[in-house]
Amino acid sequence: MARRQRRPAVTRERFGTPDGDFVDVDWMSGPADAPLLLVLHGLEGSVRSHYVGGLFERAAARGWRAGVLYFRSCSGELNRLPRFYHSGDTADLDHVLRVLADREPRVRVGAVGISIGGNVLLKWLGEQGDAAPPLVAGAVAISVPFDLLACARVMDRGLQKVLYTASFMRSFRRKTRAKACAHPGFVDVRAALRARTFAAYDRVVTAPLHGFADEIDYYRQASSGPYLKSIRRPTLLVNALDDPFVPAASLPDARTLPPAVRAEYVPHGGHVGFVQGRPWRATSWAEGRAVDFLAAALDGLC
Repeated sequence: MARRQRRPAVTRERFGTPDGDFVDVDWMSGPADAPLLLVLHGLEGSVRSHYVGGLFERAAARGWRAGVLYFRSCSGELNRLPRFYHSGDTADLDHVLRVLADREPRVRVGAVGISIGGNVLLKWLGEQGDAAPPLVAGAVAISVPFDLLACARVMDRGLQKVLYTASFMRSFRRKTRAKACAHPGFVDVRAALRARTFAAYDRVVTAPLHGFADEIDYYRQASSGPYLKSIRRPTLLVNALDDPFVPAASLPDARTLPPAVRAEYVPHGGHVGFVQGRPWRATSWAEGRAVDFLAAALDGLC
């Protein structure tokens, strides 16, 4: 990819979870009374992900604070319990937001979810509906896999499987080995280490660990698409029609979305790309659009 922003300077905070585990947040500081941009990263993402640096830089330019919420096992330290994270797990996001609301009653949050982070964010907003905590002023979801089954089928074949899925599987296998040392027999480890597709991995790891009947049941229950109709906070969906991971046919029909939700589907942008400008000064259109939308939401304009 073209030149991107340097890794932001951050301070880590650990949040204990109600089930005895933890999640980490990396914070970029700012004025104490400033709005807060909260980023939910994509699959196996972190503060090192290019989009986090881009979003943090744009937040800093507006005088905002920012943070990236790590899914369990993604902050560089394996979580304690015999489980990982999955694409529809909204409990940790809900917990962190409610802790923030308790300690900063006047805080205003704009949230951005990237890829599966967007799926989690949208599903949480739909689950909450009118009861969403008032600190969340608006949300943006970029390159979201609204239909996890359709996306898994694309990722598990052809060039995507060779170039992308194989890399994710290597990361998953490393974590599975490490988890098995602390929790022997937590899953069928041999089957997990043989997995070369999302379907195979989710069948033997994600589904049994998190209470789903199988990978199809997991994809059905965890997909954010069915939850969009219940979203009541200003929300922007940004996807590219040429996304190699998200089939255009799986995108929600913009005509069926509730009034609070706006969809912007653009012809080009790939998956979390949306690069614009000259190669030596490249930026992401989607990151700029996200922060502009959230600025309007924070000001009560959308």
